[in-house]
Amino acid sequence: MGVYLVSVGAEEWFDDEEDGWGEVASALNTELRRRSLPPYENVPAETAFVPGSGQAFEEKLTPPMTGFLALCETHLSQAEAETLCGWTVLVPFALDEAIVLPIDAGYGEPTVVVGAPRALPLAEKLAAAIDLPPETPVTCDSLDLTMWFRSEGAKHLGSNRPGPWSDDLDRAFYVALFLRAAQHSIRRGCPIVCT
Repeated sequence: MGVYLVSVGAEEWFDDEEDGWGEVASALNTELRRRSLPPYENVPAETAFVPGSGQAFEEKLTPPMTGFLALCETHLSQAEAETLCGWTVLVPFALDEAIVLPIDAGYGEPTVVVGAPRALPLAEKLAAAIDLPPETPVTCDSLDLTMWFRSEGAKHLGSNRPGPWSDDLDRAFYVALFLRAAQHSIRRGCPIVCT
């Protein structure tokens, strides 16, 4: 159990069954048309899972967010922080503002859709602020970030090359998580959902 950020392929995105995202996809396209924008229909198919391929995204939100939220308060406006991490669905195309859909995302909250091209520079700003190291995993096919930050990978690098990033590994995890989610969504052209 827990909260995950996962990429969604076309089959699940357009699926109207209980576990699918078809209702969200349909409502989003209705709202895009209302705004004179093209519908989001070019969602890539799900590919076979190959570890390290970068074709899928799956990470679990496990550590406390206290340090990350404090970092956001220091370097981002409230609106920017909501763009970066207040979404339910991240899409690979630009949106001028978040789209709030009247679909329950859980806990009585509406579904919030944000464009990855708006979230990415905000994540990059935080990554620069803590000097996130280039060794941070780039692909996140199967909890790669979660495992790297929870295992000896991040701790070992932090002891050999300390910096602002290693002062709070939970904070660095969330910076990397939202950075990699936006990068993956844009690179693969797929939605990432909070589930």
